[in-house]
Amino acid sequence: MSGMVRWPRAMRMSPSGAKSRAAALFIVRPVPHAWLIDAPDFWRLWLVGLVVFAVRWLEMLAVAVFAYQHTRSPFIVAALTMLRMLPMALFGAVIGALAERVERRTALLLVVLSMALTSLTLAILAWTGTLAVWHLAVAAFCNGIGWTTDNPVRRTMIGDSVGTERMSSAMSIDVGANNASQIVGPTIGGILLASVGIGGVFCVSVACYSLALIAAWRVGYRNPAVSTSAQSIVVRMTEGLALVRRDPRLVATLIVTIISNIFAWPATSMIPVIGHDRLGLGAVGIGVLSSMTGVGAFCGAVAIAFAARQAQFSRIYLSGVFTYLLLVPVFALAPYPLLSGTVLLMTGMANACFSIMQATLVYLAAPAEMRSRVYGVLSVCIGVGMIGFIQIGLLAGLIGASWAAAATGVAGILAMLLTRRWWRPLGAAG
Repeated sequence: MSGMVRWPRAMRMSPSGAKSRAAALFIVRPVPHAWLIDAPDFWRLWLVGLVVFAVRWLEMLAVAVFAYQHTRSPFIVAALTMLRMLPMALFGAVIGALAERVERRTALLLVVLSMALTSLTLAILAWTGTLAVWHLAVAAFCNGIGWTTDNPVRRTMIGDSVGTERMSSAMSIDVGANNASQIVGPTIGGILLASVGIGGVFCVSVACYSLALIAAWRVGYRNPAVSTSAQSIVVRMTEGLALVRRDPRLVATLIVTIISNIFAWPATSMIPVIGHDRLGLGAVGIGVLSSMTGVGAFCGAVAIAFAARQAQFSRIYLSGVFTYLLLVPVFALAPYPLLSGTVLLMTGMANACFSIMQATLVYLAAPAEMRSRVYGVLSVCIGVGMIGFIQIGLLAGLIGASWAAAATGVAGILAMLLTRRWWRPLGAAG
């Protein structure tokens, strides 16, 4: 660890030893090494994330278009994304507690290998002409388990390798990789789907995962695995949940996370449907349209890495969510591809504000010895977003994808206003 969180003078230990940690603000010393050139393990972990993110976006676009072409059901399209999130809701807290029992580099290798094998299986099914939508559903759930490990395993490794002082810069770069992959992934997915079919998409996925395996193998970071009993896992999960309940900052961050994942992100699952039905786009056009959120998010991540200050973190987080929700109805009802793409670019910038600060605020608020557990709780809150995918899928079947997405964005704004008393500590901290 290269540094420690520095609390304001008023929050430091008094002579009697009392400190109000729950009311403390997030304040970290300025760091000259913003781009982490001297942290090779960070860049290896970053590369793993970049590859996994890119494959995720590539496959999600291709799978959504394939499923819609074969079923004409917006609900099926939303359900396939929902199945990727279901493991977070089911297993997030458990995986967060288990992450402390294993050597994280080994766990990372196993996760990437399992994803590669899943894509290889789908590629074989596609090239033999036997691929069905239910195969994609099973694969989405399996890869969702791997996705659930990202915060308690890979991102915890990133924090431990760079230190708390450089965590916000590290998260900006890491989320920037996610956003850059969102530019490339859907575009390549659309091109591959139109040219060589979905089998070619999964073959490219396997090749990409091989690169991620090499990067993960070269990571030098090792953490001591804690030998614990099965009973202690339950105790650790309970302790993580208890910590969240005691800390208003964590409560606020996680409530906003739940709202965003129920009402904001699910709207993006309708991009293929809106692009096809409302805007009349083909697979390539839908891929380009989907990539616009990545373009905006990448630009937002770069801006945050250079310009964001610790005192602004909470407000950046909140403004990102509000802006995203306000833009969703505009995108959903836009009549022209150019306008839709421009709005999606702006939603990408808003999403960068949300996603970077989400991981950073949780990391800084949680004690070092409990970060995996708290990240596990965060994964559960992200996984709750599957409710949003079910909701928007059902609404789309009733009133159409455009109006369903618009209604979801409006509902999200109302949810934020109704929960202000719980997320208000973040505004005060900002």
